[in-house]
Amino acid sequence: MSRQVVRSSKFRHVFGQAVKTDQCYDDIRISQMTWDSNFCSVNPKFVAMIVDASGGGSFIVLPLSKSGRIDMSYPTVCGHTGPVLDIEFCPHNDNIIASGSEDCSVMIWEIPEGGLTAPLTDPVVKLDGHSKRVGILSWHPTAHNVLLSAGCDNVVILWNVARGEAVVRIDSVHTDLIYSACWNRDGSKILTSCKDKTMRVLDPRKGTVLIEKEKPHEGSRPTRAVFVSDGKILSTGFSRMSERQVALWDPNNFGEPLTLQELDTSSGVLLPFFDPDTGIVYLCGKGDSSIRYFEITDEAPYVHYLSMYSSKESQKGMGCMPKRGLEVNKCEITRFYKLHERKCEPVVMTVPRKSDLFQEDLYPDTIGPEPSVEADDWFQGKDGQPILISLKDGFGATTKAKEFKVHKSLLKTTTASAGIQHDNSAEVQSLRKEVKNLNAAIEELTKRVKELESKH
Repeated sequence: MSRQVVRSSKFRHVFGQAVKTDQCYDDIRISQMTWDSNFCSVNPKFVAMIVDASGGGSFIVLPLSKSGRIDMSYPTVCGHTGPVLDIEFCPHNDNIIASGSEDCSVMIWEIPEGGLTAPLTDPVVKLDGHSKRVGILSWHPTAHNVLLSAGCDNVVILWNVARGEAVVRIDSVHTDLIYSACWNRDGSKILTSCKDKTMRVLDPRKGTVLIEKEKPHEGSRPTRAVFVSDGKILSTGFSRMSERQVALWDPNNFGEPLTLQELDTSSGVLLPFFDPDTGIVYLCGKGDSSIRYFEITDEAPYVHYLSMYSSKESQKGMGCMPKRGLEVNKCEITRFYKLHERKCEPVVMTVPRKSDLFQEDLYPDTIGPEPSVEADDWFQGKDGQPILISLKDGFGATTKAKEFKVHKSLLKTTTASAGIQHDNSAEVQSLRKEVKNLNAAIEELTKRVKELESKH
């Protein structure tokens, strides 16, 4: 009877590879801020990175195709008066990005097709509600125009971006600085980790605590937590001896972790990226030069170490491409955008396969860009399941119509709340003028018709 020594998994040989130098984004001065956010956000059209700015805060948004050396004079998004701490692209519209800053505000920007040609200083909507700097942003995965922001004032706010208003304000739950905040897959729960050494699952609409776990990690350094498959929770933190740990929790039985593993004695905070389609979690340490990845399964020990991608340079930040932006015919299961001091380097994670045909087992249907519920309905209690798409022929055929619809509805709803800003633009002024002239011409014609009628 032969006993299987090695656990079988199709992801056992996943390997990471940095792209060639000419496909990197070079000569970008990545922000020197010491904040623990990703500093990078990416989607199938653009990659955005927080950059150093003298006076105020800014970030740069590049079309994915614009690799190579980036000119110093390349336009940035520079409307904040303090350094930018977090940015995130909207999952339902690839041209919309949110930014949170030390100036206590959250701003929503629309990036033109093809990227910026001039510095962008006027946001579509500005959201004011925090009294201290805003360091965490997270868009709702299924509801259109719902954004979560968490600030150093220990407050979590849920915004209806289309109306430009704060709908839910969770200000009595966290007694200290919030380290991380994220949604579950359908956006019906929020998970936060906090400096008071407590991990909490919240009801986002009521702002109440559903369950909490004190001291998921004994150490006093920052913890991070994300939802993984089947509602389980993965947390990263530090032991009392300052060793880095990763733990898996079952919220129905929060007493003991399903598993707790010690990794090393580095000091960088581990940023977890979970891929629900493959069940793989990637741990990217800030200041590390490696990315570890683990597969999460239903049987003990639950978190299985797969491998590690190592490189010479340490990472200052990390962006992760949504599934619909990957090259499926190359068996690419994840692509990270790794920030160095002066550049951004894509790192591709691949499952080695001989065939270049579509591998159905690697690409189950994944979350698409279509929201399943509108903001107003969601705030009134309606939940929406993610709308899944197949990646079989690559994802591109269906985006245009959807995106145009999203654009129109976003702009239609935001003009009401951001009318003041739009009034200033030259385009609006010239349209108003045109309408005025047309009205005058119509009056003139009506007069003439009346005169002619009275003669006859």
